[in-house]
Amino acid sequence: MNTANQEQPQSVPVRRRALKDRAAELLRTADIEIDGGRPWDIRVHDPRLFTRAFAEGSLGVGEAYMDGWWDCARLDEFFARLLRAQIDTQVLTWKDALRSLRARLINLQSRSRAFEIGRRHYDNGNRLYQCMLDSRMMYSCGYWKDATTLDEAQEAKLDLVCRKLGLEAGMRLLDIGCGWGGMARFAAERYGVEVVGVTVSEQQANYAREICRDLPIDIRLEDYRNISGRFDRIVSIGMFEHVGYKNYRTYMETAHRLLPDDGLFLLHCIGTNTSVTETDPWIARYIFPNSMLPSARQITTAIEGLFIFEDWHNFGTDYDLTLNEWLHNFRTHWDELKSEYDDRFYRMWTYYLQSSMGTFRSRRSQLWQILLSPHGVRGGCRVPR
Repeated sequence: MNTANQEQPQSVPVRRRALKDRAAELLRTADIEIDGGRPWDIRVHDPRLFTRAFAEGSLGVGEAYMDGWWDCARLDEFFARLLRAQIDTQVLTWKDALRSLRARLINLQSRSRAFEIGRRHYDNGNRLYQCMLDSRMMYSCGYWKDATTLDEAQEAKLDLVCRKLGLEAGMRLLDIGCGWGGMARFAAERYGVEVVGVTVSEQQANYAREICRDLPIDIRLEDYRNISGRFDRIVSIGMFEHVGYKNYRTYMETAHRLLPDDGLFLLHCIGTNTSVTETDPWIARYIFPNSMLPSARQITTAIEGLFIFEDWHNFGTDYDLTLNEWLHNFRTHWDELKSEYDDRFYRMWTYYLQSSMGTFRSRRSQLWQILLSPHGVRGGCRVPR
């Protein structure tokens, strides 16, 4: 017993050193150094980091950052390098396997869970998003083809969507996941359409109703599965990421049911290169609960026999630029926000934005605009860019 007590204190630093050496070896494959001098190198403030990282994986790394155990001047580039080298696939824990099993057994995006994402993320406070986003509060990727500012990129995205859908005055448009009403208002003002927008966030719904009160726009607090009626066009921007793989077919069947034979449906969503059944555990706990990114195969399987692909447009690298603008705005306005949020929230939010930048920069994630029709546009569809 005495011998064990004497050896125990020595075993802790020995194990930590071994785990640090293993981490250093993995990071070097991505040209990242521990306590190095380059912006993407990490600086370790607590030696327990490596034990936590190998025991908890992504969740432990993210929580350790929130706790101030490590820092990095350019988290975006750190993650871009990490993901290009696929280091995340080499550090898997038993908890990862357990989370994967849970996602397979349980419908994490069922009707009973539908409003959780609204309460936990989108209801964080409209002031936060007003400070971070563009003037229309579009919380999705801008289109930077000819844009030089965030407002220009978001307006270009909205106009691109409207032109792809061929919106005309008098049409009825359904906006699934309408957010704060930016898309609905733009389409009604610029293209003369009537809009029904649905969201699962109470704060979004209240804000959208206020800014759209003078237009033919109906904002509803409603799950997409409960929508009824008939619409000439459907758009969904940045909402499909909350649907979940168990519900992809139901989602597509819903859109098909709501469209006439000559209708069009534009899906704007983040996608991933391989099929998964769950999201990153840190993102799931702190940012987007019950979310997951679809793959191309999962989307094509979900639409088979329901829709024809008219167009598939990928501009995922534009999300890196969009996120960078959001990060700049958030940091610029932090003095206005910090009375409502603490320093741990600041570290969490900047980690979220910068890690997302790295994900798109590494091309691990994509941004797709997919145009669908029930029976194919007669004579073909000339899709604008």
